[in-house]
Amino acid sequence: MARGWESKSVQEQIAAARVRESDAKPRLTPEQLAVAKKCDSLLLHRTRVLRDLQNCTDDRYRKTLADGLAYLEAELTTLGWTAS
Repeated sequence: MARGWESKSVQEQIAAARVRESDAKPRLTPEQLAVAKKCDSLLLHRTRVLRDLQNCTDDRYRKTLADGLAYLEAELTTLGWTAS
């Protein structure tokens, strides 16, 4: 009797997994994954530059950071990112 309950549980788990797979996000191509990783990396760099820019007191370094921020945002824009 225990085996009957066990197999039903397994069948329910398999059915639930199939439902989750059908609701899952579409799989990305390797190119799309590369773009997503690059975008994530650039966003992390942007976050750090913004933080450094807020804490910066030297005008020359502030200019360098602002130029870097403009570059990062230009790269992100080419990847399809929009500032929110």
